[in-house]
Amino acid sequence: MDLYHVLSRGVDKRTIFMNNKDYFRFIHNLFELNDENPVTGSTYFFRKSSESFDLASRKIEKSRKLLVNIHAFCLMPNHYHLLLSPIVEDGVSKFMRKLNMAYAKYFNIKNERRGTLFESRYKSILVEEEKHFLYLPYYIHMNPLDLHAPEWREGRMFRPKEAMSFLKQYRWSSFLDYVGMKNFPSVTSRSFLQEILGQPKKYEKELMGNLQEMKMIIKSESFVPVLLE
Repeated sequence: MDLYHVLSRGVDKRTIFMNNKDYFRFIHNLFELNDENPVTGSTYFFRKSSESFDLASRKIEKSRKLLVNIHAFCLMPNHYHLLLSPIVEDGVSKFMRKLNMAYAKYFNIKNERRGTLFESRYKSILVEEEKHFLYLPYYIHMNPLDLHAPEWREGRMFRPKEAMSFLKQYRWSSFLDYVGMKNFPSVTSRSFLQEILGQPKKYEKELMGNLQEMKMIIKSESFVPVLLE
């Protein structure tokens, strides 16, 4: 199975998610546009349960034919990360074309603007090395720390428990679903990564270990940068 780390940034690093409505719209699109069939209208909506905002359907005329498996995602104010594997030929490019075009149209209409929203073409990186693959889900899910503890990019972490608490409160990624806190469970296909990285308790423990290791590195003053850019 081919895995792709896909990322896209706002033009001139501009903010592309300005409020919760924008984040919800993009996550809705991750689900609904992952379909070989053309989407003629908004078929799915968020239904608040006691645990999550899962996606429900008003009316399903035909079953979805997925273009990709979405293994992980994280939305940040001016960019986003996806971990995808194609199901059909050229599935990643077909999905990304639909995704970025639909969101840019929504954003421009909503904000009465014209022009390009995303910086050039999205980046799509084939994951070829095992060490890259094993670290990538953690990297994607730790991205929100840019908003809380940006020193993590330098391999430094002053308060790992506080950092974990922040990640558990950040709604706009697949992290919560991977640690057993239902958030947007219908969006991602998690079984593949869970077979390798472990079930929720193990995955949370491993990510916490990464945060604590950064703190140990500070004390030892022997940090060697290994984080992805």
